[in-house]
Amino acid sequence: MFAVSPGATPELLAAGRADGAIPLIPGVATASDVMAAKLAGYSVLKFFPAEAMGGVATLKGFAGPFGDIRFCPTGGIDAAKAPSYRALPNVLCVGGSWMVPGDAIKTGDWARITDLTRAALA
Repeated sequence: MFAVSPGATPELLAAGRADGAIPLIPGVATASDVMAAKLAGYSVLKFFPAEAMGGVATLKGFAGPFGDIRFCPTGGIDAAKAPSYRALPNVLCVGGSWMVPGDAIKTGDWARITDLTRAALA
């Protein structure tokens, strides 16, 4: 089990590092956010909202000064955009709601969700 947050307050960063805490992937959007999370001991971060914050270009820019940080971008990413994110060496995974559409959840169409998720990995 682990937790993912869209942002990161100093209190949340501290709580995520406390003994016995659920592993946390805090959210960041700016270089200052990355620096604060890194200072708090994090090396895996959620980049959110990815598309609104410059997407692939921003993550490429982060690669130089933050070469030891890995990202999970989410926010505004769809099946067409996901491969360009996945191609980046500082990206561990890509998240997006396109893989789990609301209507498929409501109707229990797990096969559709499975197919969309498999296609995202291809």
